[in-house]
Amino acid sequence: METVLIIEDDAAMLRGLKDNFEFQGYGVLTAADGEDGLNTALNKQPDLIILDIMLPKINGYEVCRLIRKENLTMPIIMLTAKGEESDVVLGLNLGADDYVTKPFSIKELLARAEAFLRRSRQAEQDAYEFGDCHLDIPARKLTRNRKEVKLSPKEFKLLEFFVKRPGRALTRDEILNLVWGYDCFVGSRSIDRFVTTLRNKIEPDPHNPAFIHTIREIGYKFEPPETD
Repeated sequence: METVLIIEDDAAMLRGLKDNFEFQGYGVLTAADGEDGLNTALNKQPDLIILDIMLPKINGYEVCRLIRKENLTMPIIMLTAKGEESDVVLGLNLGADDYVTKPFSIKELLARAEAFLRRSRQAEQDAYEFGDCHLDIPARKLTRNRKEVKLSPKEFKLLEFFVKRPGRALTRDEILNLVWGYDCFVGSRSIDRFVTTLRNKIEPDPHNPAFIHTIREIGYKFEPPETD
């Protein structure tokens, strides 16, 4: 059973979210303040976190930052009553994967949660299909329409990084640190050039990307087509 941690200080909303996720068959952990939520996240390591921003003790931004500081990679969906773009950008830059603005549809939230969990289940595959591309991780090989596409070692590592994190907002700093390494002196322009090269190799139309999408002020998101 997959476990969802809901961190929300509104008692009625917390109860409603808990009931709905349990009805869908998830195990549910709850916390009513940021401090308890952070401790639960670090100790229980749930499969997904629903995180309110405005919380007592520790706000949601700081909870998200501290979770990512511990290298925990479970999806985090932020709940916010704020609609300003700057608040969304801040949350995504701190490591959130998505956000939902209150008031929201519980069906929409459940659908987003299930999409992230489904992608997480697939994250450790040995091979990935998207469009007319096939990426074989153990063989370090990309084919398109059954013809091999040559990738440099760094291009392959970047593509592997993307396909293993579908649907997530990935900051340039995160890409830089996890693909190039903390000690590598590479700037964001280099990352953008590598992404452009990858798009030319995998996208049906590189100027209108179907897979690697740019998120303004954040970085990139890899969105493979959903399959039944």
